[in-house]
Amino acid sequence: MRSLDLAVIGLYLVAMPVLGLLLSGRQRSSQDYFVGSRQLPWWAVCFSVVATETSTLTVISVPTVAYLGSFTYLQLAIGYLIGRVVVAFVLLPKYYAGNLVSAYEFLGKRFGPGLQGTASVTFLVTRLLADGLRLFATAIPVKVMLAAFGIDLAYWQIVLVLAALTVVYTYLGGIKAVVWVDAIQMVVYVGGAILAAVVLAGQLPSDWFSTALEAGKLEVLDFSSSIVTDQYAFLTAVLGGAVFAMASHGADQLMVQRLLACRNVRDSQKALIASGVVVALQFALFLLIGAMLWSFFRGADPTDMGMASNDELFPTFIVNDLPPGLSGLLIAGILAAAMSTLASSLNSLSTSTVSDLVQRFGKRKLDDAAVLRMGKLWTLVWAVVFVVFASMFSSTDNPVVEVGLSIASYTYGALLGAFLLGLLNKRARQADATIAFCATIGVVLAFVLWVQFPDGEGGEASLAFPWYTPLGVVVTLVVGGLLSLRQSRSATEQPVERADDNA
Repeated sequence: MRSLDLAVIGLYLVAMPVLGLLLSGRQRSSQDYFVGSRQLPWWAVCFSVVATETSTLTVISVPTVAYLGSFTYLQLAIGYLIGRVVVAFVLLPKYYAGNLVSAYEFLGKRFGPGLQGTASVTFLVTRLLADGLRLFATAIPVKVMLAAFGIDLAYWQIVLVLAALTVVYTYLGGIKAVVWVDAIQMVVYVGGAILAAVVLAGQLPSDWFSTALEAGKLEVLDFSSSIVTDQYAFLTAVLGGAVFAMASHGADQLMVQRLLACRNVRDSQKALIASGVVVALQFALFLLIGAMLWSFFRGADPTDMGMASNDELFPTFIVNDLPPGLSGLLIAGILAAAMSTLASSLNSLSTSTVSDLVQRFGKRKLDDAAVLRMGKLWTLVWAVVFVVFASMFSSTDNPVVEVGLSIASYTYGALLGAFLLGLLNKRARQADATIAFCATIGVVLAFVLWVQFPDGEGGEASLAFPWYTPLGVVVTLVVGGLLSLRQSRSATEQPVERADDNA
């Protein structure tokens, strides 16, 4: 019965690398490889942005959030859309005006190579940790399905296979292959999720919606929780989500590189804002599936059903309760979400390494052919490192979407704060920004590890993760602003670009 599922999955795994290579064409220059010569249509870039940030975490973990709680996660989408609008009209024009291929080149032009390198290294470490966790999350449903066939593979073995397949089209096709495959993969996982919801609806009692409504499962706005410790309190989700989106889509090379592949800044703005709307609809779809699963499993605790992790809820339903073929399509959709994020990460890590580190600090100037070769080489290097990082994760007690988002939040405040410091404070120089950057990461980590707040229920809890990014931005602006007061205004009027041109 399950042979059809295996056939669907096998066909998908073979088709994606092939399609990626066919759609990308030959890479003739580093501009081709890194930003697609800025010729990609905005709608394809929009889908790529959505597929990249969606990842496996959304597909398997957002339903878990609704199953265990409610629709309040959707409040984050409101903030995400607000943050995207700010990035579209504040930061994107700056990137296009400078003809950049890396977000951190802006910091290099404004402050100097030291901060550009610091920001790039921070990005590399953050992406490895956050997306390493996302890659591990993909192995969860795959392991469940393989177990149904009597095949017992370790998580690291599953991760290795996925990485090997993804690196084929990423290495050969560059950003063009990544964007076009992302667009296809988004259709696969969204289409599969819609079909799963239709099948699931047919297996629920007629009053499931009213029952879920009475139980509070469909609640969207939360004005009663602690805004300090609860990530789904309205103000926390909207304000924190907005600042988080400003950092993730304006100061993170993973997203910025896609947006720089559009034909012009107007197309880039359309792609970014439209992606916010699509992401909100996706959140709603997967939250709805979570509420339906709550009715299907009658609200049973996942551990009582023999699940090793809460995030096995949706994968277990896919494997055990969907008809053959559709089950395989959903697993392919989960693989699609994972491979899109991994491909995007590999491409952006390679781009940042070459543009922000190798070219910036190398002793000799590389011609374009050498830059292209270097970009492909670093794609392979990061693929190996990714497998190692992903294999470090073996279990998690919380829905992995929350863990993944919080990891990125640790450094996003410093990254976004550095950009805003450069835009808003004309006095600030490289030493001021670098010290503020490092101090911010230290302060945020201190809050993560040691600072506790009353949770409103008689206990204590850590600061809600959506606040990490706003906290980091404030610290960077305050520390950098105070340090900049040492500089005389006349000393800051010489542009940094003169020094950069000789680098």
